[in-house]
Amino acid sequence: MSESAPTTTIRVEGDAPYDVVVGRHLLGELPQLLGEGVRRVLVVHPASLAATAETVRADLAQTYEAFAAEVPDAEESKTAQVAGFLWGVLGQADFTRSDAIVAVGGGATTDLAGFVAATWLRGIKVVHVPTTLLAMVDAAVGGKTGINTAEGKNLVGSFHPPAGVLCDLAALETLPRFDLVAGLAEVVKTGFIADPEILEIVRRNAPALAAWAGADAPEEVWAALRELVERSVAVKARVVGQDLKESGLREILNYGHTLGHAIELSERYAWRHGAAVSVGMVFAAELSRLAGRLDDATVDAHREILGSLGLPLTYRGDRWDQLLSAMRRDKKSRGDMLRFVVLDRVGAPTRLEGPDPTLLVAAYAEIAQDAPTGRGPVAL
Repeated sequence: MSESAPTTTIRVEGDAPYDVVVGRHLLGELPQLLGEGVRRVLVVHPASLAATAETVRADLAQTYEAFAAEVPDAEESKTAQVAGFLWGVLGQADFTRSDAIVAVGGGATTDLAGFVAATWLRGIKVVHVPTTLLAMVDAAVGGKTGINTAEGKNLVGSFHPPAGVLCDLAALETLPRFDLVAGLAEVVKTGFIADPEILEIVRRNAPALAAWAGADAPEEVWAALRELVERSVAVKARVVGQDLKESGLREILNYGHTLGHAIELSERYAWRHGAAVSVGMVFAAELSRLAGRLDDATVDAHREILGSLGLPLTYRGDRWDQLLSAMRRDKKSRGDMLRFVVLDRVGAPTRLEGPDPTLLVAAYAEIAQDAPTGRGPVAL
């Protein structure tokens, strides 16, 4: 990929506005995002990114007292025990309210580090340096933080906007294919709810994206991927800038997530988030159709686009009761009322509250693994 492409800055407005910077080799941008008055910085990172995190810490050490804390990889880090460990690190290093955390890693790391930043001394700065596509377009942007419990995903958390986000595309050069493809599920989601051009870019580049070659990918694929990142971040920035705390508009970002989170819990988080959301979007599309809102062609487009990337479109037919129970405990529910984001058409999401149980069963029948319209899962 070309080294000369300039950076793109996307502003997230709201009560605590911040910038999302997209480009390559962005470490030099960190001090500007951290702002003035910071003396100490803790770099939180998963074990698999120890070398990368040490590069970040050493660079920061030229200006700040810089520390590093290693946490488990992926969802295993999002526990109260790991959060407690980080609180201990902050306390032992005498972090004050003017100090900061830098999160280097995927969505689980930014979720965890954001939660710890939100709760330490009732809130200190955090800057996210996402290293996966999923984290760049979803978890690192928007200010949602959280950890998991045995009962579900992200049930404990808070809203805490970061001081900034650095989407360094160079991190994607070594991203495994399955992780890149899983991240594309969230990209496709933003296309269906807000930006149809995203869907066309994915269609044109699906074979190359599905066979992701990292640093060896052709220049035109890198250009397409960069545009997808920028467009997806722009969609999320517009939404969260108007509705940080999910009181209305922000709920559209949950398209496919109600069932998706239930699948993740059912699989004990062995499935990648994007893979579960892919199935959740097909379910939501079928539910939209059965509710008389969405046409057949758009439902078929879900299967076409997601399937062309190698994402799963079906799930186990024998898990419905377990999934329904998990969805009722989901933080998006209100009392006993299930709430789903559905579509009237591409770019026109809406909310469906308390759907008839027979509609839910019928929609799930369309994505059960033995459903004739479905496609079996892949190793995501």
